[in-house]
Amino acid sequence: MPMAFAQPSTESATPDSKSAAPSSVTLSYRSAFSDYRAYSEQPVASWREANDKVDQIGGWRAYAREASQPEPVTAPASGATGAKP
Repeated sequence: MPMAFAQPSTESATPDSKSAAPSSVTLSYRSAFSDYRAYSEQPVASWREANDKVDQIGGWRAYAREASQPEPVTAPASGATGAKP
């Protein structure tokens, strides 16, 4: 039965001068929770008032139209991408 054994590296133990140079890439971190808003109780309103408000807005079609609109694109904060210009 053939067996595989670890082999010594053929590369030099000391790195060459090109790879020893520090990287010019700047890393940054932005938490996924930085824009998190905790749950807060909403004021309870009369169901009749809520229905009247929806009717004034334009009914379910207004909500469907709002949902079909693309989200506004915001530019990332300076330095958030980590790329150099």
